[in-house]
This record gives sequence, structure tokens and C-alpha cells, in this order.
Amino acid sequence: MHDVQSASGVLGARVSIIVNGRKRTVDGAAIIFRHVITLAFEPVPTGPNIEFTVTYRSGPEQNPKGSMVQGDSVHIVNGMVFNVTATDKS
Repeated sequence: MHDVQSASGVLGARVSIIVNGRKRTVDGAAIIFRHVITLAFEPVPTGPNIEFTVTYRSGPEQNPKGSMVQGDSVHIVNGMVFNVTATDKS
């Protein structure tokens, strides 16, 4: 995928997304995996066995739905929905 700066297009654009049922406002036209995680959890779970699952829907034409892994970024639009789960694989 792309990094956020190259994928964002219009810098400073405000986009409202839903992360784990909560409305969040972010800057740019794309978001990286790690940013979605930090929006989902306060604080972010840590540990050697923590893994995250990120799925999304209601996205733009180039990525209307799918999942993300570490290092991914996706284009975002107002109302896009992200579901994030943390699992302890101990």
C-alpha cells in the first residue's frame, strides 16, 4: 500500500470515520494501520503476544471494504467504519 503522505492528496482535509463504534476525526485522505489502532484503544494494549485485527467497510471506490495488516494504509472517506480487535496469543 502507500504511506499516508503520498496517499493523502489534500493535506489538512478533515475526515470523520467510525472506529469501534466511536466517531473520530482525522486529517488526510488516507490512514495507516497503526493510527487506526491508536484511535481504537486508549491505551493501546502491549505485550509480546498482542496481535491486532483491523477490518473496514463503507470505504471509497479504490478500497470499499477489506482488512489491514501492519504497514498498510487505505484511502478514507466520511462515514467509513473500522472494527479493531486485540488478541493475546499467549
